[in-house]
Amino acid sequence: MSSTVGQVIRCKAAVAWEAGKPLVIEEVEVAPPQKMEVRLKILFTSLCHTDVYFWEAKGQNPVFPRILGHEAAGIVESVGEGVTELEAGDHVLPVFTGECKECAHCKSEESNMCDLLRINTDRGVMLSDGKSRFSKNGQPIYHFVGTSTFSEYSVVHVGCVAKVNPLAPLDKVCVLSCGISTGLGATLNVAKPKKGSSVAVFGLGAVGLAAAEGARLAGASRIIGVDLNPARFEEAKKFGVNEFVNPKDYDKPVQEVIVEMTNGGVDRSVECTGNINAMISAFECVHDGWGVAVLVGVPHKEAVFKTHPVNFLTERTLKGTFFGNYKPRSDLPSVVEKYMNKELELEKFITHEVSFSEINKAFEFMLKGEGLRCLIRME
Repeated sequence: MSSTVGQVIRCKAAVAWEAGKPLVIEEVEVAPPQKMEVRLKILFTSLCHTDVYFWEAKGQNPVFPRILGHEAAGIVESVGEGVTELEAGDHVLPVFTGECKECAHCKSEESNMCDLLRINTDRGVMLSDGKSRFSKNGQPIYHFVGTSTFSEYSVVHVGCVAKVNPLAPLDKVCVLSCGISTGLGATLNVAKPKKGSSVAVFGLGAVGLAAAEGARLAGASRIIGVDLNPARFEEAKKFGVNEFVNPKDYDKPVQEVIVEMTNGGVDRSVECTGNINAMISAFECVHDGWGVAVLVGVPHKEAVFKTHPVNFLTERTLKGTFFGNYKPRSDLPSVVEKYMNKELELEKFITHEVSFSEINKAFEFMLKGEGLRCLIRME
């Protein structure tokens, strides 16, 4: 790799030229990393629903042409000025949110919402100079959430790169850089269920199943999966879910069903759909006196959460979380170790695999609701 240091690299990238149109594999130029940046060789990436959402561009500012992708693993090719904690050859996970280690959030033990590097979906350029590191024939191609992993090489701010165990298989741990850590951390770091407790998980997609996996690791005895799609129930058993509720099967609110099933409510609930009614149900189904509900899903921007204040006065707690409350650089290495120690199982999240040239197939799987994570092999 040393021959490319300081040089423009020409490589393949899957470019989204316009909203909702298939990605096109193009040869692009990737500039060298500038101050506090690193250039990564991406080896594996996977498709997350957020990529599809911004590719469709139905509900936000469209930024095109753009290189999407943010769930990935790779190797550091070169580092820019001022980067001391990473070097060429390090195995890393790029992350859509960052940790500058300097701001009030980074210095707080309670927050992972870095002032400098928290997710910004509108920004398509690098922070240091407001320019893109990607171009084709002189035309800039925009970045996505600071990662742009649908490219053989990408330039990322050093604060958005987690260095991990070089023995960890990158084709497995790549899924930890977004959705799986989000669900896992929502349970382990925020809900914190006790051994033998009951946990309800709303939404059994990849993030919800990661939340269920967290409940399994914590030793919860009852893990109740709530989903409108009964086809998801069989798969969810692999993640520790041992009871299922389909709200469509009842003529009363699902929170009432769960309260009856559990003799007063579950100890913890984790909401992973973003549907406002599911959020309200997740809160109202927890037990009075000690119940904690954690919101993970991102709601519609006009959504309003309505519940009676008495639900709080009777000692129920409602919390929110972002990226499972993990600080990317400080905490992700230890999540990788959970996998290496065989506590955390990642293989079961990866249900499809395609080559980079077939990346549009990954979008088809997700749009059809097939599988959990589709791994994209860059080589």
